[in-house]
Amino acid sequence: MIKLSRRQFAASGIASLAFGGLARNALAQTGETYRNEVPGYGPLMRDRAGYLDLPEGFSYKIISRAGDRMDDGFIVPDNFDGMGCVPLGDSRLALIRNHELKPGAAAKGPAGGDAALAARLGSLPLYGRDKDGQVLPGGTTTLVYDPRTGHRSAEFLSLAGTAVNCAGGVTPWGSWLTCEESVLASPDVPQSHGWVFEVPASAKGLVQPVPIKAMGRFRHEAVAIDPLTGIAYLTEDRDDGLFYRFIPQEKGRLASGGKLQALALANGLVDSRNWSAQNIFTGQSLDVRWVDLDDVESPADDLRLRGHMAGAVVFARGEGIHLGVAAREERSEFFFTCTSGGARRLGQIFRLQAGVDGAPDQLQLFLESTDPDVMDYADNIAVAPWGHMIVCEDRTGGKVNHIRCVTPGGQVYTLARLNADTELAGACFSPDGGTLFFNAYSPGRTLAVTGPWRNLKAA
Repeated sequence: MIKLSRRQFAASGIASLAFGGLARNALAQTGETYRNEVPGYGPLMRDRAGYLDLPEGFSYKIISRAGDRMDDGFIVPDNFDGMGCVPLGDSRLALIRNHELKPGAAAKGPAGGDAALAARLGSLPLYGRDKDGQVLPGGTTTLVYDPRTGHRSAEFLSLAGTAVNCAGGVTPWGSWLTCEESVLASPDVPQSHGWVFEVPASAKGLVQPVPIKAMGRFRHEAVAIDPLTGIAYLTEDRDDGLFYRFIPQEKGRLASGGKLQALALANGLVDSRNWSAQNIFTGQSLDVRWVDLDDVESPADDLRLRGHMAGAVVFARGEGIHLGVAAREERSEFFFTCTSGGARRLGQIFRLQAGVDGAPDQLQLFLESTDPDVMDYADNIAVAPWGHMIVCEDRTGGKVNHIRCVTPGGQVYTLARLNADTELAGACFSPDGGTLFFNAYSPGRTLAVTGPWRNLKAA
């Protein structure tokens, strides 16, 4: 495991997280915080630094911290959320990271509450300000990192002036789509929010922020692109949210416009949450149809309501979405999470499989948690090179969060435990599959985990 001196440990701010507060108390009271349905990589070993527990043979490195100074002179913003990994050539990669910051959180933003930095930021490309004229603190930062050497060669602000950047998705053409989980509008802010923005991995600094309005205005969570068709699939983080797809007019150019649709089911089922009744069963696959949506810029924030009235299915807080490795040349599949779905509201994972030769798409309830020690509040999601899902938990208020893995058969094992009262987010793998990156939300930390990935005992 990682070794820190006492001085480094205290200075990092980890000590107060790991050995104080509710997360430690939860672990002490229960004795254990997870239950593996299959062995996976074996039991978690206690971290000597007290921060992140991993199986034997695995180690982690903290490669970025909120509050550090970046190469462009700005401060690493807090509230680390969704993140994508894009190869840059050689062994370098870009980690493009969201910062889920609301208006009024300037002290946690890239200026860090410094008036001179705030003035400088205000002269650069940005999207929006608050009603008092301050640049909104949300956006993205980019880290250029070499997993072979463990060297971070650059870190800088890459998108500024957005709000509540939650999750997103990597595109096949080498960019990150960052999504606003907010529908702020006048009089709170001069501009409307609730958009998707594109950040090229090749950017060397702040990009010109252009909202892709044809992808709809709602509380966006995440997005994934079908590499075969160029269609974008989007989740919505609301208790009555919908699942969307965006068919661009031109493949690979989302800003060119297109058609937005919502997922509906051919059998007429309109509620997938299983809260009051078991409407959909684990393993059950249903034919999908797609409902066309109009007025997608939705100034009244009623897009999901109008879609549901037209027959679209509601989901319980749609969160992460990722392309499955089972995608073949003629057919793609996606997995997405619903954080509070299921009879016990512990979370669901759905699979969407594209139809072939005119057959309808298929929606399957892949997993519904019934035990919080197995999985609790599935949020950001990635698919590992070996085909298992990597799921970040997002339960706060004294809950110890874990990174869970899910086999192709729907069985769960635990890969990591964060001994801090904050959510996990942003899981993604290096292109060579040797390093798993993810974020601790606040105080923000980006971690790189390496280890004997081939020693997997799960089927």
